[in-house]
Amino acid sequence: MAAPLTAKLDPVITYRNRTAQFFSEDWLSLEAGQIPLDMVYIPPGSFLMGSPEHEQGRYANETPQHLVTIAQPFFMGKHPITQAQWRVVAKQPQIEHQLDPDPSNFKGENRPVEKVSWLEAVEFCRRLEKATGRPYRLPSEAEWEYACRAGTTTPFHFGESITTNLANYRGTDWEYEGKTYSGAYGDGPHGEFREETTDVGSFDVANAFGLYDMHGNVWEWCQDWWHDSYEGSPEDGSAWLAHDDDAEEKRVLRGGSWGGNPVNCRSAVRFRLTPDDGGSGVGLRVVCGVART
Repeated sequence: MAAPLTAKLDPVITYRNRTAQFFSEDWLSLEAGQIPLDMVYIPPGSFLMGSPEHEQGRYANETPQHLVTIAQPFFMGKHPITQAQWRVVAKQPQIEHQLDPDPSNFKGENRPVEKVSWLEAVEFCRRLEKATGRPYRLPSEAEWEYACRAGTTTPFHFGESITTNLANYRGTDWEYEGKTYSGAYGDGPHGEFREETTDVGSFDVANAFGLYDMHGNVWEWCQDWWHDSYEGSPEDGSAWLAHDDDAEEKRVLRGGSWGGNPVNCRSAVRFRLTPDDGGSGVGLRVVCGVART
């Protein structure tokens, strides 16, 4: 199947006509009463992971920028996992950890599930894998950024800046601990602060691969352990699971959230939490490790 994407152009945001290849997870649709889990085909390729020196707001942990080659295609969720999808999978038999079928602070069947820890996200993937017979899992950090960028090198997949007409984030200035964080990025405007999540896909803007909500709404868990830089990181797109024995156990989050400013919604931004932690800005997006063509 292929889904068309809209097209227009303005100075800081680029829209293009593209088509996306995807499949729908039939088991979940049937169990949830026709609530689809659409999985989008992500082709193999190479990209520069991390941010360039000139990128506004870049953090040291986004360096050094380095070439990563994704040799094998995979499928990634068209949207973050919704509360309706979470509820269906949470009813499946427990494998290791319990799952609250309704953990989210902001309720809505088609809103992203949130308040999800890394341990719970992994449990969700394992239950989904067992129920469907397909290898569902969290993305590696490299896979996530590769899929988010979709061939772009700009701070956001739609260009040099971002607006709250295209994504859900804090578009107003924010003062925290004596520092002001801007609600605008680059040449982009300030916008609104919705103060809650929004339905997945509600902005009707996908990247070139056909993925929605890659910037803002909820942070998304990756497989990887946290490292303070990319020194020594894998270059083949695999998850970075190596760590020092005395390292504090934290896992990687990507994408920004409804409560964060635009600088923290960039394609290169990385965040971390302990694996048993999750808040109202933390959800997940799944990948299927073996691509179907």
